[in-house]
Amino acid sequence: MKFIWAVATHSGMVRDSNQDSVVPTSGGTGPGPLLVAVADGMGGHAGGEVASRIAIEALSNNPGSRIDERIVEANETIAAEGDADPAVAGMGTTISAADISEDGTALIGHVGDSRIYLLRSGILRQLTRDHTLVAQWVADGRITPDEAAVHPQRSMLMRAVGHGRPLEVDLIEERLLDGDRLMICSDGLSGMIDDEMIAGLLARGTVEESVWALVEAANGAGGHDNVTVVAVDAES
Repeated sequence: MKFIWAVATHSGMVRDSNQDSVVPTSGGTGPGPLLVAVADGMGGHAGGEVASRIAIEALSNNPGSRIDERIVEANETIAAEGDADPAVAGMGTTISAADISEDGTALIGHVGDSRIYLLRSGILRQLTRDHTLVAQWVADGRITPDEAAVHPQRSMLMRAVGHGRPLEVDLIEERLLDGDRLMICSDGLSGMIDDEMIAGLLARGTVEESVWALVEAANGAGGHDNVTVVAVDAES
């Protein structure tokens, strides 16, 4: 298959630094294999940037190992550096990543509340599940999805890279088809605009146009967090 990808990232309208990390760092086209990932760091200005960078480096530097194994390696590195350096103690990051092979098979590794969506034939589907307290409450039937969207604890993570050993990584396999558009985003996007708006903007124009339209929409809705979007078109 042929893949066309684009990347957009912005610090948002409130924060003065961007703790998101992403791979690739720029758009392109090629036959694959292709690694796409977004990491949303946490733990103060320095810690968040360090944690997300370590996660992306661990994914990028060891292509021979499976994606969940690389995420576990990142977890160990982040935790060890946090233990050794009080300046970044407690740092962590989300990670949502896809290894896409030449035939379009995407092996997804996921921890946290960054998200992976698939747009197919105009229908948007979230491939990952949020590892948050409110997402668990929704799954348990304690609150509704609408209540979760505005809950004051909606960003409280139950699982993050760098927090906890051993780390449980969600592993998902999805086969991309001709015409699919795969998108990974930090919660700076999904926390600001709903899935209906995401679907409409993701389907609009080229992949480059769509990622920047999504970032602009998140900032237009308040831009309360860093926002990063990477999207991939699959063509047979």
